[in-house]
Amino acid sequence: MKNYVIIGNGTAAVGCIEGIRSIDRDGKITVISSERHPVYCRPLISYYLEGKTDIERIKYRPENFYMENGCEVIYGKSAVKIDNGKKVILLNDESKIFYDELCIATGSDPFIPDFDGIESVGDKYSFMTLDDALAIEKAVSKNSKVLIIGAGLIGLKCAEGLRDRVESITVCDLADRVLSSILDSDCAQIMQRHLERCGISFMLGDSAAKFRGNTALMKSGKQVDFDILVLAVGVKANISLLKDIGGMCGRGIIVDDHMRTSVSGIYAAGDCTECTDISCGESKVIAILPNAYMQGKCAGINMAGAQEAYDKAIPMNSIGFFGLHAMTAGSYFGPEQNGEIYEEKSEDKIKRLFTKDGLLTGFILIGNTDKAGIYTNMVRNRIPLSEVDYERLKKSPDFVSFGAEYRKKKFGSVV
Repeated sequence: MKNYVIIGNGTAAVGCIEGIRSIDRDGKITVISSERHPVYCRPLISYYLEGKTDIERIKYRPENFYMENGCEVIYGKSAVKIDNGKKVILLNDESKIFYDELCIATGSDPFIPDFDGIESVGDKYSFMTLDDALAIEKAVSKNSKVLIIGAGLIGLKCAEGLRDRVESITVCDLADRVLSSILDSDCAQIMQRHLERCGISFMLGDSAAKFRGNTALMKSGKQVDFDILVLAVGVKANISLLKDIGGMCGRGIIVDDHMRTSVSGIYAAGDCTECTDISCGESKVIAILPNAYMQGKCAGINMAGAQEAYDKAIPMNSIGFFGLHAMTAGSYFGPEQNGEIYEEKSEDKIKRLFTKDGLLTGFILIGNTDKAGIYTNMVRNRIPLSEVDYERLKKSPDFVSFGAEYRKKKFGSVV
């Protein structure tokens, strides 16, 4: 009977557990969880702050998930070292866990710049975990002035969650636009205007240079007084466990299509990994929930002795702020990269489809995301434009555009 160990207790760990159990119903599974909560859906913590959900409903799996899958969960402890020769994991309380098959699913941690005077700030928080949300909820009041450093997805979701709980919210970022890693300038302007109408203030192209108590001295020379500071500058993949034993790492742990690392007998999955983005062919960290689950499931199946590959990873985001929804996927190639762009645009809506070398490589949709999954399917499966009615598809996504042969293969009949 195999002894499986998973380091981490997020979405990738769930995928790994379910992958293992799809092949092996008897092996022992041990999950090492640094958090003290059962697995939950991290993107929902902003909705918890907003009062749209509660702790029970943000659980990613039911209460009996671990028991039904025969898992032992070690809560509140962290792995600090792997001895792959002896196949043993040392925990932070100096206890040891032995394994036959190991998956590292350690996710990522907030990146906290070394701001001058940051230690003088009283109420400062990250916004990545349920514990972060609970701490912020306890700290804020209707009179709180909140400064959020970082206009990416984490910072803006925190702003959305807090808007009706506090007096004011200011978001700053060195980038010149919101969601700079996801949206281009025109698309970002649409989202920023909407957020500003909803009461969020921005200082873009500017950030804190130093802190003096609850005053941020900005790079521009301006000063911002605040009661609550949220640091949402970015994240970094937790790679140290594998890197410390000589495993190949870039920004994340390098994995192949079977989720194997460079160290024999060790797999990795989720936000701590670096894999190939098939929309552009580059190796990168793709820190999104669907990718984490699919990587975890692939790892679990292979750990249990079967053969499975996951080679369809693409960046993908489905987000919304105060009722305005956006979906993005893939890579954006403009004319300067020998790509082409199809665009439909109005004041508060935009559709951009990016094509290159006869493929749909990516898209940005704001305001109308209906049937966006059809575009995602094309990007993920690299369906040639020559096999679809692209003129129809780019204006109105539907499966009729895919032709009778595709529909018969996909659905078993021509529909």
